[in-house]
Amino acid sequence: MSTALAPPRARSRLLGRDVLRLGTTGLRARPTRAVLSALGIAIGIAAMIAVVGISASSQARLNDELDRLGTNLLTATPGKSLLGKATTLPADAVGKIGRIDGVQSVSSIAVLSVPVFRSPLSDPDATGGITTTVADDALLRVVSGSVRSGDWLNPATSGFPAVVLGHAAAERLGVVSPGTQIWLGSNYFTVVGILDPVPLAPDLDRAALIGGPVAKELFGFDGSPTTVYERSDDAAVDRVRSLLGPTITPQSPSDVEVSRPSDALAARNAANQAFTGLLVGLGSIALLVGGIGVANTMVISVLERRREIGLRRALGATRWHVLVQFLGEALLLSALGGVFGCALGTAVTGVMALVNDWPFTLPAVTIAAAVASTLVIGAVAGFYPAIRAARTPPTAALSS
Repeated sequence: MSTALAPPRARSRLLGRDVLRLGTTGLRARPTRAVLSALGIAIGIAAMIAVVGISASSQARLNDELDRLGTNLLTATPGKSLLGKATTLPADAVGKIGRIDGVQSVSSIAVLSVPVFRSPLSDPDATGGITTTVADDALLRVVSGSVRSGDWLNPATSGFPAVVLGHAAAERLGVVSPGTQIWLGSNYFTVVGILDPVPLAPDLDRAALIGGPVAKELFGFDGSPTTVYERSDDAAVDRVRSLLGPTITPQSPSDVEVSRPSDALAARNAANQAFTGLLVGLGSIALLVGGIGVANTMVISVLERRREIGLRRALGATRWHVLVQFLGEALLLSALGGVFGCALGTAVTGVMALVNDWPFTLPAVTIAAAVASTLVIGAVAGFYPAIRAARTPPTAALSS
């Protein structure tokens, strides 16, 4: 007598639309709790996206500025001798540097110990940090400066008591337009121009710039510069940098300090990136707190819905069905917070870029990483409550 084998029982499984329907039903049943839990995730995601986006936009603005100004500007200033004494640059330093192969343009300034005031009646102690500075005609072109109003010094005005004020100097003296007279040393000087801020030469922002001929006539200027600015071919920057000291003072090259202003901007950018890393860490902590909120919500949901779980098990739902239902609910909750957080972080980045006149820059990988992290957080936070729900015996659930 043979016994026919029964066909194997097909494994019951939930369709994707069923999981979505069950998950959204659970969230709609307790909307306030769901919104608050998703908000915790959203805050963490928004913080990370905003920090990364603002940093990237600020860096893009800095890169644009460096590209516009150029990174081939070098400055040479007096250093200290081997005995620790302050040195000076020779009066022919500009001419010597101009003969180096690869140098495009060169200029210099010289700071004089001559006070600057709004009028002879001003408080002699209230100098405002403004320095009297001798400049030549090529200076503005070499440092990529621009005149906000009026004109730059030229061979005609350099021999007369004419002055060009830096951006900050004009503000401190209360000068808003050319034509105003200020008291420089013991003489009235007429303001012929006001500069825009000069990022690669910030000392010029606080300077009252006059021509060399009038400085020699009125203040005994000997022609010795205090700072030399040099532009060279991009490919020749490092080579020219190594030659500046030996060219200016062959007998003691170490007496000359050579710097690259764009390096300071790059260092500032590196500091900003380090600060950005700190803020991303804080955003990650906020995201972790949001994940704990999701886990707490799901645990409470399992406890409150024990009768629902028992009824579904009694009607034929397997442990796998219950596990998928609650895990899907946790993922939907996290995804809701992730999408809202991405939108909020992007909006904050856009507003900051608009207010500060930065190019809007937000790497696409940041959005992808944010969404992926929310799903991981949701899966981790919802896994234990889902396991707990799946292991609940139908009889115990129905009798609770």
